[in-house]
Amino acid sequence: MIAAQTSRKSVAGGHLPASRHGEFEEVFDGIWFVRGGVKMPMRVPMRIGRSMTVVRGEDGLTIFNSMRLSDQGWQALESFGDVKHVVRLSGFHGRDDGFYRERYGAKIYAIEGQRYARGMEPNKEDPYMEPDEWLHEQSALPVANAKLKVFSTSNPPEAVCLIERDGGVLITGDSLQHTPTPDEFFNWPAKLMMKRFGFFKPYNVGPGWLQFAHPTASDVRSVLDLEFNHVLPGHGAAVIGDAKEKYRPAIEGELKGCHT
Repeated sequence: MIAAQTSRKSVAGGHLPASRHGEFEEVFDGIWFVRGGVKMPMRVPMRIGRSMTVVRGEDGLTIFNSMRLSDQGWQALESFGDVKHVVRLSGFHGRDDGFYRERYGAKIYAIEGQRYARGMEPNKEDPYMEPDEWLHEQSALPVANAKLKVFSTSNPPEAVCLIERDGGVLITGDSLQHTPTPDEFFNWPAKLMMKRFGFFKPYNVGPGWLQFAHPTASDVRSVLDLEFNHVLPGHGAAVIGDAKEKYRPAIEGELKGCHT
């Protein structure tokens, strides 16, 4: 692993408040999934859905796609074990990572090249914090039998995490999504705009990620080289069973926004 710089900027202006969320579901032994919402940093008051995955390891819990929880949510989370690690997969996520560092002393991991930005342009804004450790594909992860696949042409960087158990559990950020219809965490402006944007589709490659991060089509399709049977996305519902084949048509089809 590559260590982050010793000095870290603090989170300016404090942490963002908790958003509404549902209840945890234990999708596999020691792996939990919870869906909630997030307010987008835009002039229009848009709230969209997002999801978080928690994995229990030997030394405690590792969180992927962190989401700040309600008091009831904290009670549930803490009943699973001690929060020790937070892994950021998506270049457009990570707003609540710093809160977990402050509340639990969690170690924060991010993909090499990502930046923590408040707005919608993470490559142009000054970062407000840095991770404790930068990750790349050869990095050892705080979860057993897990490895990263990094989309190297995505800007900002994006990754998925494959846990090699239960037929292959793939945790994703913005790359693979599953939101056939808007759930209760979308407000009406988000329902209108995200429908227009192509967000509400089952087994979908994230349209926002393609349009703004511009990975190459071959880089996106390389995810099919991984062996996985389930997907726990950063947006939408868990896909349990036959996930690789369910996503194959979208991955092999038109990827609007990709570079050739």
